[in-house]
Amino acid sequence: MANDPRPTLSARLVVQLVLVVLVLPALPLLISADWAWREGWAFFLISTVGFIASRALAARRHPDIIAERARMIDHQDTKTFDKILAPVVAFGLVVIGIVAGFDHRWNGATPWFSDWSRWAALAVLIGSYAFGTWALIENRFFSGVVRIQHDRGHHVVSTGPYRLIRHPGYVGTLIFYLACPVLLASLWAFLPAVIVNVLLVVRTALEDKTLRAELPGYSEYANNTRYRLIPGVW
Repeated sequence: MANDPRPTLSARLVVQLVLVVLVLPALPLLISADWAWREGWAFFLISTVGFIASRALAARRHPDIIAERARMIDHQDTKTFDKILAPVVAFGLVVIGIVAGFDHRWNGATPWFSDWSRWAALAVLIGSYAFGTWALIENRFFSGVVRIQHDRGHHVVSTGPYRLIRHPGYVGTLIFYLACPVLLASLWAFLPAVIVNVLLVVRTALEDKTLRAELPGYSEYANNTRYRLIPGVW
């Protein structure tokens, strides 16, 4: 049907799903070639199970959100800045996994990260993924790119985590990226994690500016929900 909100199961979509769900999360294990690496398996399971569960829960509430996110590279009205920032930020987790995999392969275990710090990072990763999933479930317009979704009746969402901050999905991503190097015990992985997080903050500011200028009601929402990412700070 022409108005079917579900994405067509094309060959491209199948390849994308295999890459995102199986291959990319397994990069630390594949690169390190250490199949006994518990933290590598933890990273794989959180990324894979988290992706599947978050999309399944979001689709139950908003059946058209999966199609919106699956077609993110096809949207013609994506803001110019996000044609660059969206893929770079998305690819950031891949780079973190690659760097951590090589670090583990070449340097092995590092004394900088104790067992308790890796367990704490594991808890933080799960919590940050859960928080980002909450935002995804709450917001039908949680697209993979910055655009005003006139075709989907785009309007302000101010419930759930959006009562606390204006961009809760980005908060989950920021925390997740910073916790990954600790879980994978890789100091080198902090380099791409910090760079991508800086770009994510820039993206947040640009998206917020776009929404204020183009989405009806967003300026009023922003006046009531004052902070973008960190309550009391910014």
